[in-house]
Amino acid sequence: LYLLDDSVDAMITIKTIGRQWYWSYEYSDFIDVEFDTYMTPESDLDNEGFRLLDVDNRTILPMNTEVRVLTSASDVLHSWAVPALGIKIDATPGRLNQGTFTINRPGLF
Repeated sequence: LYLLDDSVDAMITIKTIGRQWYWSYEYSDFIDVEFDTYMTPESDLDNEGFRLLDVDNRTILPMNTEVRVLTSASDVLHSWAVPALGIKIDATPGRLNQGTFTINRPGLF
């Protein structure tokens, strides 16, 4: 069980902060790259949109690169998850959790 805390050296680190109704992202490896993502209202979706999953600013990540996600929350418990990539990290106020993953295929997740 202790190996779950162990993390590999990631090429990219992203800090995510769960907030009420949206997520904030910071690419810590780059200067001043941070943005918020809000869920797209159903009235704005076209036939190709992902209902209850699509956002106004998508996070873009490279393939075949180890990515570290640092997760926290500013208000209540949240859960940052991408089921297709097999990752879910709880976001807890006052605590910084981390997870790593590698995207091995192109796609919209």
